[in-house]
Amino acid sequence: MNKEMIVQNTELDSADLHEIMQLLPHRYPLLLVDRIINIDANRSAVGIKNVTFNEPHFQGHFPGEPIMPGVLIVEGMAQTAGAIGIRDLNLEKPALVFFMTIDNVKFRKPVVPGDVLEYHVKLLKQRGSICKYECAGIVAGDKVAEAQVQAMLSPSDAKSR
Repeated sequence: MNKEMIVQNTELDSADLHEIMQLLPHRYPLLLVDRIINIDANRSAVGIKNVTFNEPHFQGHFPGEPIMPGVLIVEGMAQTAGAIGIRDLNLEKPALVFFMTIDNVKFRKPVVPGDVLEYHVKLLKQRGSICKYECAGIVAGDKVAEAQVQAMLSPSDAKSR
């Protein structure tokens, strides 16, 4: 007797800037993700940030030697994780993402204008609306930063105290 092997299509999803802006409340100059690829539900994804010289933080960080601030790299990681978490909830309105913890942050190399910064995020743990992600910033195959971020997802129409 011959058994056939069933192969499932595991094509991963993506989100363009328009969809990201529907998911997140962030706007210029604090929206730090241009596109998200390889989305596997809320489990993992890769956010893409095209780093350009005309971004406002480069005027002062640092004149003559522009370097993307590390805090913005971590924010981009968190936005990528938040966007896939929110997307997985299938809400009609954007949700808010509140940082709870940022752990094990390391910066390895500077990110400069002209770089394509990839935010690789992977879900470590989820309990209700709280998600913890392992994140890495990658430029041209080199790890430039890493962190674990934990956040709470909240519908934007929820009343805050």
